[in-house]
Amino acid sequence: MMDKIDRKLLALVQLDGALTVAQLAEKAGISTTPVWKRMRRLEEAGVIRGRVALLDPARLGLKLTGFVQVRTNDHSAEWLEEFGAAVRSIPEIIEVHRMAGDIDYLLKIVAPDIAGYDRIYKQLIRLARITDVSAGFSMEIVKETTSLPLEYAE
Repeated sequence: MMDKIDRKLLALVQLDGALTVAQLAEKAGISTTPVWKRMRRLEEAGVIRGRVALLDPARLGLKLTGFVQVRTNDHSAEWLEEFGAAVRSIPEIIEVHRMAGDIDYLLKIVAPDIAGYDRIYKQLIRLARITDVSAGFSMEIVKETTSLPLEYAE
């Protein structure tokens, strides 16, 4: 069960995963030992999955973000294993979601440009049997965050 202090610590590390235990303690208004114990408990419970640095795709030459909709007629375990292996092998595919509705899978990809996307597309269709693929490309990011709302945390 999470309390107000756990939520405060989670809010802080969502904004800056590099904060030290001492910095967290100061900002949360408690001493370092309880912060360390709480953070360890949250990590062991899987609430905190990891700490990462967020990189700017455009500054790394990845100026195109695409959302690729995939449909398949094959929903077998064998196909899913093949598809999973294919998308995991392509580093430009940074998210894959199995969807409810008309689309079976939604992929988020990053690429340097349209030609780069085309290479990713050709690699994907070579590695996985797909019925239909369509893509849309982001023109502007209106909202982007990695912070989850914490009011639902139990």
